Amino acid sequence: MRRSRTFHLSITAVIACLTVGTVAPAPAAPAASTSVPVVVSRVDGMSTGFLSGVDVSSVLSLEESGVVFRERSGSPADLFAVLADAGVTAVRVRVWNDPFDDRGRGYGGGNVDVGRAVEVGRRATAAGLGVLVDFHYSDFWADPGRQLAPKSWAGSTPEATAAAVRGFTVSALRRFEDAGVDVRVVQVGNETNTGMAGYSRDATSMDASLAALFAAGASAVREVLPHALVALHFTNPESVGRYSAIAAGLHRFGVDYDVFASSYYPYWHGSTANLTEVLAQVSRTYGKKVMVAETSWPYTLTDGDGHPNVIATAPSSSRYPISVQGQATALRDVVAAVRDVGSTGIGVFYWEPAWLPVGPPSALAANRSLWERFGAGWATSRAAGYDPVHVGGSHGGSAWDNQALFAADGRPLESLRTFEYLRGTRGSREVSTSE
Repeated sequence: MRRSRTFHLSITAVIACLTVGTVAPAPAAPAASTSVPVVVSRVDGMSTGFLSGVDVSSVLSLEESGVVFRERSGSPADLFAVLADAGVTAVRVRVWNDPFDDRGRGYGGGNVDVGRAVEVGRRATAAGLGVLVDFHYSDFWADPGRQLAPKSWAGSTPEATAAAVRGFTVSALRRFEDAGVDVRVVQVGNETNTGMAGYSRDATSMDASLAALFAAGASAVREVLPHALVALHFTNPESVGRYSAIAAGLHRFGVDYDVFASSYYPYWHGSTANLTEVLAQVSRTYGKKVMVAETSWPYTLTDGDGHPNVIATAPSSSRYPISVQGQATALRDVVAAVRDVGSTGIGVFYWEPAWLPVGPPSALAANRSLWERFGAGWATSRAAGYDPVHVGGSHGGSAWDNQALFAADGRPLESLRTFEYLRGTRGSREVSTSE
């Protein structure tokens, strides 16, 4: 399903739409071969310290549900060690304020509050990986489809919300700092086209209230982690004039930030040439670094857990095959697009490459129990109390397992090594160095 250019539907909104009316599990996914060779053209000229990243925010809930990550040989292994071995250099982790109901039951999507995010960051740091902290300033998913205020902030004035953003950010970052997490980038808000922390606005404009929220978060980062980069995150780069208008508004209100970050999903967001153009325009005009904070591509159209996937049919205008090679080529092209901006292009993060099934479609009843208990699916039934519009009766499992960089049995696909291969590293697989 293509994201609407008019309404800018979020990934989670698409998940909800797909789930409604599902009455039977999908067929079981065939075991994916993890030894399928891929060819990745080298990308020369990447900036020093280019962040080759992944977002694995759901990992703790997956492990609690019994998911085991493995080396290519099939031996159980720590996910973060596998990532580091594959050329990943950084991990992104989302932070929700209070993703639990009044009885302490999680909303799902990893149940990633500050404590759990710190644990993800600690494990990433132990594996030698840098960390991007992604504050949603919500108790659950924040994106263009919704920017709900945390329960404890509901009904606050804009001034009180800005103070709450600053206080929460300071407190959370001190916990990351105390745990020794190597935080390199802090993202103030997630896909904030339409607002943040309960504040809504026209997606094509910027105003003083939203600018004040960004400034409050940035001020907190400067206080606690002055070495870290401050990133602001937006989406829909294919929308003509959107990023130039947003960046102009940020400049007009004097918002302090370092990185203009974009989501880029090839099946929704136009060409990589356009991505380069709009990011380069922001960078040239305002002197900002740029990056892609989210991207992905499917390797199969088969569902792995009985919950419908966001991308269940081949995109009509697909530039890439639905395959492991297609994943590798798509990711490589996004990296090249950011590289083409120049030295201010600082990184690319693949979104949730480890969001695997907790069990096959044939075990749907058991899967549902695990999703509810541990929050390894996109939403539990409890999330409907907080976000009835988008969750309602549509809670469930992973809608992303066919875009993972791991097979359902936990072994890495060859596409996981794209970040390594595009730097020209040669292994037992063929690597093209045509550039």
